[in-house]
Amino acid sequence: MSILNDNIKTPELLCPAGDIVRLKAAVDYGADAVYLAGEEFGMRTAAANFGEADLIEGIKYAHENGVKVHVTCNTIPHNDEISRLPEFLEKVNAAGADAVIAADLGTIGMVKKYAPNCELHISVQSGIVNYETANAFYNMGADRVVLARELSLEEIAEIRAKTPKKLQIEAFAHGAMCVSFSARCLLSSYMTGRDSNRGDCAQPCRWSYSLMEEKRPGQYFDITETEKGTYILNANDMCMAPYLDKVAAAGIDSIKIEGRAKSHYYVAVTTNAYRGALDSLKACDDNWVLPEWVSEELNKISHRTYSTGFYFGRPENSQTYQNAGYIRDYSVAAIVDGYSDGCITATVKNKFLLGQEFDCLEPKKKPFFIKADRLYNADGEPIESAPHPMMTVKIPFERPVKKGALLRMKAE
Repeated sequence: MSILNDNIKTPELLCPAGDIVRLKAAVDYGADAVYLAGEEFGMRTAAANFGEADLIEGIKYAHENGVKVHVTCNTIPHNDEISRLPEFLEKVNAAGADAVIAADLGTIGMVKKYAPNCELHISVQSGIVNYETANAFYNMGADRVVLARELSLEEIAEIRAKTPKKLQIEAFAHGAMCVSFSARCLLSSYMTGRDSNRGDCAQPCRWSYSLMEEKRPGQYFDITETEKGTYILNANDMCMAPYLDKVAAAGIDSIKIEGRAKSHYYVAVTTNAYRGALDSLKACDDNWVLPEWVSEELNKISHRTYSTGFYFGRPENSQTYQNAGYIRDYSVAAIVDGYSDGCITATVKNKFLLGQEFDCLEPKKKPFFIKADRLYNADGEPIESAPHPMMTVKIPFERPVKKGALLRMKAE
């Protein structure tokens, strides 16, 4: 008997898709749903995003694998943009998207009119922190609300208790944290002219800052103990994987992984890790503990120091002041293309040598090790190294390895 019951269900796993390649990675590695943006109206212009043809292909691929697709339409559009929104929503509706995520009140009304076959999800940009606001959006036709990141699990549980059961609750569980409230920030607009509320944030919260006295121009004073200034606005990344039992108990229907601008590798690893964590939670009888391999996996992606955000009250370790850099301990050596005649065939991404040991990640599985004691080129000739990206190599192994599996190397 699972520790979950009729009142506490395993949350949906909602994963980012910055382009068609990352969408397929999320689907293959265990997402229940993906969220993506078209070429306009999405909050991540740094991602490749989806043109009409890719949108249709992506939705088809997801649906064939039982995965839902949510399309973000969560920018705050200006007058010159709003006139283009009806046509965009009609295309999203026709493509078969399952939901549209919106924040702006005018956009919300247009979603109901021009994308009637899609669920309406209210974006984190709307800053929902209480049950009255959640109920107001429900009365406007919302099927789901994405709660503000600034809420505790206790507050979320109260929102769940005081809203209709038909209203789904979604919350972020992993990824970068924004220093602003519910990602609504003007720093980028003021400092660079790039509007974060229209998906073009320059991330000035990650920059290094120093203190300068007004009458002493050019003289900079340390704010912290380092001579390089301080990253006073640099929020740590969120990781709620060890606490998914508490997340589920609070009544959260869907956990969201941040990262539409992140790599294919990031999407694959985080999706696989959280899939493993949720499946473990569902199967657990009592006293669930996050599987160790899941925790290890989340340290194999590029990330800042992890925190639990506001879920347990005021954050204790919310920022890193020394730098804004990422922790990067692993890189992808190659991606598996297939298996035949006792050999893995793979496409090289980063140089490696004969004898390299790989940490292999197959979709929806715990990772395992492969060692390239023998290495061949595409013609079957023995080679001492694989120095060129995109070259094909063959590595003998005792069993088949799924197409799309990642062969990873630990940094020296």
